Amino acid sequence: MYNLTQFTLKSMTECGADLRKIGSGANSMEEVSDRIVRYLYEKFVDEQTDRSAFALVRFFKTHLYADLEASLQQVVNAASPNLPRDTLKCLTLLATAGDQPQWDSRQASAGHQVIPLASEQIVAQSPMISQLIKQFGLEIGSVLSPDPDLLVDLEQETFNVFHVPAAIASPYVPAQQEFVIPCGIQSVLGFGGMLPSGNIFAVILFSKVSISRNTADMFKTLALNTKMAVLPFDRGTIFRE
Repeated sequence: MYNLTQFTLKSMTECGADLRKIGSGANSMEEVSDRIVRYLYEKFVDEQTDRSAFALVRFFKTHLYADLEASLQQVVNAASPNLPRDTLKCLTLLATAGDQPQWDSRQASAGHQVIPLASEQIVAQSPMISQLIKQFGLEIGSVLSPDPDLLVDLEQETFNVFHVPAAIASPYVPAQQEFVIPCGIQSVLGFGGMLPSGNIFAVILFSKVSISRNTADMFKTLALNTKMAVLPFDRGTIFRE
């Protein structure tokens, strides 16, 4: 078990080793990402309550609309019927684990199963997504339409983490009254990176324990370990059969 208030280099190394090999025997990226969110939810414990330090852990990945499974395409069609489809990137929830039963199924998510990223202007209107991209050190345009000439450099870069040390009243964490305050969210941490396909992945942790900057920075290494776990499926099977 890991303690966010005493997360040491030794803890990070052990956690990273587990994440790196967590995809062994999996048949899809969704299966690997499900193992990742459940591992993080179960292994990080609040010593004051002996329960998970995280209220919610989610794994997102960008996909072209054409690469989505049919049910997710239907969600996009219903929410945004007039968007062009040919080059549309969508931020897709691949896995989720949390305190509430409905947070344990991506299909049960009311508003985050798939989020169309129609343009830089529209993404900029979503404070958490735009800030996550910026704190990763990316331009929104490079996420929506990666430049092939820069893709190799971006894919090999170690990204920063998305860190909101104080979630309450933060403009970057929505649903304050519905989620942040009643669920006791103290900090939010996101880590991830870019895959060879040009898609990005992001693991977002909604923590009931305050996360310091020093602890947050350790998750840069965990991002690389997580990338190694999902990498075999980047151009393969994404969704469970």
